[in-house]
Amino acid sequence: MEAKASARYVRVTPMKARRVVNLIRGKQAEEALAILKFAPQGASEPVFKIVASAVANARQKANTEGVSFKEEELFISEAYVDEGPTMKRFQPRAQGRAYRINKRTSHITVVVATPEKEEGR
Repeated sequence: MEAKASARYVRVTPMKARRVVNLIRGKQAEEALAILKFAPQGASEPVFKIVASAVANARQKANTEGVSFKEEELFISEAYVDEGPTMKRFQPRAQGRAYRINKRTSHITVVVATPEKEEGR
């Protein structure tokens, strides 16, 4: 069973968000939440919320399907960051010039899953 959560238009650059997402990819969900809680990067807060939401989505999906749910079994099967739209702003500079500032956004997606039981081996 797998569950997905995503946040769009997060005001953090994709490069900085990818640094945080690379820390948790492939880890157990509880371990990933512990890592994100103490990570010093600014992007760790929105990623923490997304992982927590994916775990909650998995719990909800298990309840509706009537399947037993163990949070300890969940792991991060997919985690990726896509680039969102860039807001372009201008700042005045010397001698009447304008300096462009790019305010980048990210789309962050996390998929949690339980390991599939291998039958017939």
